[in-house]
Amino acid sequence: MSIYLGGFGKVMLQRKTAQGDLFATINTDDVNTSKKRFSFDEADELITGDQVEISTTNGTDLLFIAAASWPDNTRQSSFTAFIHKDDLGGIRLFSSFANAVNGLSSNALTLTSISSDLPVKISVQNAIYRMLGQVSSYEINTDVESVDVTALSEYHRERYSSLISGNGRITCAWDYEDSEGSGNFDPPHYLLELVTRTKIGSEFGAQLYLKTSGYNPSGISSNLDDELWYEINAVVTQSAVSFNVGQPVDMTINFVTTGGVDLKINSDAANKILQEDSDDILLEQDTTAKLLQETD
Repeated sequence: MSIYLGGFGKVMLQRKTAQGDLFATINTDDVNTSKKRFSFDEADELITGDQVEISTTNGTDLLFIAAASWPDNTRQSSFTAFIHKDDLGGIRLFSSFANAVNGLSSNALTLTSISSDLPVKISVQNAIYRMLGQVSSYEINTDVESVDVTALSEYHRERYSSLISGNGRITCAWDYEDSEGSGNFDPPHYLLELVTRTKIGSEFGAQLYLKTSGYNPSGISSNLDDELWYEINAVVTQSAVSFNVGQPVDMTINFVTTGGVDLKINSDAANKILQEDSDDILLEQDTTAKLLQETD
């Protein structure tokens, strides 16, 4: 019998939203070119690290983003970037998640001043899964409703399996920045901020791992790279912070699932698709993410 220890699990988090876009107007005095910063009325709904697509609603180019900030040095009507939101609600744009979390103005994309107001739509994009930092425990429960289908004159009650639902909690050592993953882990504070999203919702995606690659208490060599995990979409229903003198500050969120609860297994070695020069093919969402091959 193999004994699996909880210390070898992990939680992968996917930022997402399912409740629509934000519409705002960027005024001429909302853009500060020297600080590479801009603002708009709905900025409170965004969270540092979000990947957003900004597009104009009148079809004009996004003139407040400098041409040098675009991949082809040509302005267009939509632009995708990661954001950092400061204490006053100001937004800086970054080309990578790690730079957005760190928020240094030296790494921010260059802005230019505008001569007229610009109506825009802001869409939070589905980003790749990233490790949630400082997780100390998680719990997931699955419930299946039953329908009574007992008919008259039957001597035993008959039931039929119906809808499945899930709920659970995640507990982390609280941290408001990524202090261990060099800007590539999602900080636990993000889950607290999700509750404040009143207009675009507190939904997130998660992969809750039961077994990770490289962890193999069974001793069977073929099981070394096996992975098993729950994959869910969920909304935060409650958040709490435990603050005691002399004790680590912990935070806990409770969640309910919004769709299927999938229990997945990967027993194949990862298959990367390489270019002709043997380089990895990187995803548009994040240049640190690699495209993998789907295998039978």
